[in-house]
Amino acid sequence: MPSRRTVLAATAGVTAALATGTPAQAGGHDDKKLRSLISRMTLQEKVGQLFVSRVYGHSATAPDQADIDANLKEIGVRTAAELVAKYRVGGIIYFTWAHNTRDPHQIADLSNGIQRASLTQPRGLPVLVSTDQEHGIVCRVGEPATLFPGAMAVGAGGSREDARALGRIAGRELKALGIGQNYSPVADVNVNPANPVIGVRSFGSDPRAVSALVAAEVAGYQGARVAATAKHFPGHGDTAVDSHYGFPVITHSRELWERLDAAPFRAAIRAGIDSIMTAHIQFPALDDSGDPATLSHPILTGILREELGYDGVVVTDSLGMEGVRTKYGDDRVPVLALKAGVDQLLNPPSLDVAWKAVLKAVQDGELTEERLDASVLRVLRLKAKLRLFEAPYVSQAGVTRTVGVRAHLAAADRIAERTTTLLVNEGRLLPLDRREHPKVLVVGADPASPSGTTGPPTGVLAAALTELGFTATALSTGTAPSAATIARAVAAAREADAVVVGTYNVSAAGAQKTLVEQVAATGTPVVAVAIRNPYDVAHLPSVPAYLAAYSWTDVELRAAARVIAGRVAPRGKLPVPVQRADDPARVLYPVGHGLTY
Repeated sequence: MPSRRTVLAATAGVTAALATGTPAQAGGHDDKKLRSLISRMTLQEKVGQLFVSRVYGHSATAPDQADIDANLKEIGVRTAAELVAKYRVGGIIYFTWAHNTRDPHQIADLSNGIQRASLTQPRGLPVLVSTDQEHGIVCRVGEPATLFPGAMAVGAGGSREDARALGRIAGRELKALGIGQNYSPVADVNVNPANPVIGVRSFGSDPRAVSALVAAEVAGYQGARVAATAKHFPGHGDTAVDSHYGFPVITHSRELWERLDAAPFRAAIRAGIDSIMTAHIQFPALDDSGDPATLSHPILTGILREELGYDGVVVTDSLGMEGVRTKYGDDRVPVLALKAGVDQLLNPPSLDVAWKAVLKAVQDGELTEERLDASVLRVLRLKAKLRLFEAPYVSQAGVTRTVGVRAHLAAADRIAERTTTLLVNEGRLLPLDRREHPKVLVVGADPASPSGTTGPPTGVLAAALTELGFTATALSTGTAPSAATIARAVAAAREADAVVVGTYNVSAAGAQKTLVEQVAATGTPVVAVAIRNPYDVAHLPSVPAYLAAYSWTDVELRAAARVIAGRVAPRGKLPVPVQRADDPARVLYPVGHGLTY
């Protein structure tokens, strides 16, 4: 890797000029120097700074052939280094499916390779690398990095200090990998149990509680010099449509928005949030044009900028999602987003189409160069705040010293133990006594591991219970077990002293409900663990013991096993209400419900 001094010399002193001198503002950046830098940039370079692109491959210069082929097909370049050279992008987003995140040392090498490719260009600038590391069910960097409980679990724990610690530790690990911007925390208030896209990614349904935890997590991340991102503005918590595949409409009144959806974003802004992500949703009470919020000047400039007083970076949600592509073509979306008030254009389906469209809009006078300069300035301010001009590279020693170390993993386990929620415990079935119930059968759903954890859930639970002194065996029955699978589970249950069943989005007429009812009919005690939404409990009133784990990641499942075995007492409290299955207008378990022993 070239030394920082060599790279800075190669960039004609641009970054060196920014790395010295007295900051002009409290944020640590010198606007005068940043504006001077912008004045020397070409129009093409300015356009590039506004884009955050995906790229395939584990290496910036030598990806696998399949990734080269994918890059050529989708982006028109072979490698990340070529992407940076051609489009001068300001940011790159890492995805697991793009093969960017194999292991921590590789990720650090990739980040360094991207920075080297950018900084050795004429007037080269550091790249802001980003990812979605929400924890829980959405993570891009998996084991051996430290993985924490997701937002709804943290909401069940209710501890601001835990949320702050999560951000601080996770931020340090991301920083060590060369990732400077994290698309977290989710600031949506989840008030719709049928929400298919937010759900357990939200801290809960109480705007005050969500606000407190959002602010705490922001403080943690940004204290570690990683930009936090509150999402999805103006609020995605009450929709039954996934904006990846459709165009949701939020029917809240302006008054309800102020009381419910706006509160966590206000809290994030008060906490000094570095970036806010837009939502691809219609919100008629805030803008009746029919445009998605991502493309709405009344929402992004009128409300977010002017009313809420936010002057940080505004980043779109992925421009490849259906919610933002329904009304306009891929060439118009980035232009309209910039006109609405966006600064960063995330993951367009065709970078070439989007990049050229923005360039043409400026050349034709639809967008002024001054408008571009305003967004470029915000992006460069953020890079300066994160010290990317001074320290663009990371070290392998830093990865070894920071990522997935014992103290971090222990902190994640302790936080998880405070989130597991005991909803039902008839006859004091829990905790299970290994002398009375030595043989435990673990059955249930085994959804694909959400975040690079070991999985499958039944196996993780069985292994954890075995370590705790039980003789546990796993039988995966899936999310839609067949009659034959149910029969195998029933036969195995008759030979067990207790059954632990993992439930995943149970429905009133689904096969999971049949499985649990038939296993319970054997007379063997049944303990159910909702491994995603806590609402499952409403469909299974006959289960004598029910826990909510809020995710099927290892850290949450291991914590649930310790609660089942009585090694720790359950401490979580529901952060959302659970309605009755037969009468959704009535609450079965209210916010704050949670038993202990």
